[in-house]
This record gives sequence, structure tokens and C-alpha cells, in this order.
Amino acid sequence: MSSLIESRPAPVATPAAVAGTAPVVAYPWIRRFLRGAGAVATRVVAVAALAAVWEIFPRLGLVDATFLPPLSDVLVAWWQLVQSGELIDHAQASLGRSLAGFGLAVVAAIPLGLLIGWYKPAATLLTPLLEVFRNTAALALLPVFVLILGLGETSKVAIIFYACSWPILLNTVSGVRTVDPLLIKSARSLGLGSLRLFQKVVLPAAVPTIFTGIRLAGAYSILILIAAEMVGAKAGLGYLINYAQYNFAVPDMYAGIITISAIGLVVNQVLIITERRFSTWRTTS
Repeated sequence: MSSLIESRPAPVATPAAVAGTAPVVAYPWIRRFLRGAGAVATRVVAVAALAAVWEIFPRLGLVDATFLPPLSDVLVAWWQLVQSGELIDHAQASLGRSLAGFGLAVVAAIPLGLLIGWYKPAATLLTPLLEVFRNTAALALLPVFVLILGLGETSKVAIIFYACSWPILLNTVSGVRTVDPLLIKSARSLGLGSLRLFQKVVLPAAVPTIFTGIRLAGAYSILILIAAEMVGAKAGLGYLINYAQYNFAVPDMYAGIITISAIGLVVNQVLIITERRFSTWRTTS
């Protein structure tokens, strides 16, 4: 009897039993979704807290509602401006100027930065001139642009172009010069010429730094524009804010400020998405 018991085969583990004891491995997309949802929730909570403070403090008298009206009053004024078409017209005028100056800066500054960063004679020739102008604030030159180009659209686009060019140019030069020397040596050992080396190694490695400059320029294009529109403009969000301040239409003034902030966030997100499209070769965590 004992020999029969000992000769019995061991029970075979069924898939159901194995599944019951094996650890459950979450799909990668679920983890990414949860991380993204957590990040969005954190940002929403922060914005909601700011909105609550803005709404409650003026109503409790903790701040003067004359100078900081409740958020609900500002949103009502914003919606009235949208319904009248006034806010849309001002936003279109501002976006047209901002995109024109920003686009010209991207087209001009990136090639110039690549040339200075890669070609040493060009750097030797242009660096002293760049050092003179890079430390001059764009707003300090606004009267000069107005005197030379007048109060029209040209001066506003030109000052935006000037302000946006510097972060793009300097980050492009830095991106080219800080490429890992080992990458360059490895490429040269494989027989790549200067043109192919620049195209296949240097330019892709410099893309993240270049886009850092582009994102900074995107923020500058909005900030400088608002200041430029407060001088001699007849349309634009800067003009709307200035006009509302002079006429003591405080809710309208804050409505313009909120619109500028929203436009800045949208522009930044568009640039982040564009950067990811141009940096698909990079590994993501």
C-alpha cells in the first residue's frame, strides 16, 4: 500500500491555479494613464484653489473688491466681451502680431545660431556684436523702434522679432557647441564628412536645447507684445487692458489678463507637442 501511494504522480498545476498565485502585472499604458491623471488632478486642484481664493477674498472684504473684483464678476465681463466680439477682435490682432514676430525670429535665428555654433570663423566675427546687443533689454529699445518705424504694425512686429530672436539664437548656439564630443569622434571614425556629421549627429543632438529657446521665445512674444500694444495701438489685448484701466473698467481689465494667460498656456503646449514630434528619437521614461 505504501508503495502505491508513493508511486502516484504529483498533481499538475492548472492555469487557473498559476494565475491565482502569479502577481498581476499592470499594462504600461495603464500606469502612464494613472500618472497623467494624477498630474492633471494636481494642476486642477492648484488652479481651483487660486480661483476659490480669488472669489472668496473680495466677497469677505479681505481685499478691496474695487481693485480686485470676484472671479465670477470677471468671468461675466469676459463672456460679455466675447459675445460682443470685442475680445475676439483684440485677440486676433495680438495673435497676428505675435505670430509674425515669433515666426520671423524662428526662421532667422535658428540658421544663424547653427552657423555661429558650427562654423568658428562666423563665431569669431559675430560674437562681439552679439555680446553688445544681447544685454540690451527689448523694452528699452521700444522707443527707438517707434521712432524709426512709427506707431504702426511694423514697429510692434519688429520689437517682437528682436525679443524672440535672442533666446532662440543663444540656445541654438549652446545646443550645437555642447554636443557630446564622443558622438562627434565616433561619427568621424565612421567616415562621415562635415555636412553629414552636422546633419546626422549635431543637429538631432541640439534639437532639445533649440526648442528650449523656442519655448522661451514663445513666452517673450506674448509679454513684449502686450507692452508694445500699450503704446500707440488701437487694437490688441494690451490696448484692451490699458483702455480698461484708464476707464476704470476693472473686470474688463482682468478679463484681458486672463485671456493673455490662456493664450500663453496654449502656445506653450503647442510648442511642447511640436518638440516631441521633432525629438521622437529620444528615449522616454
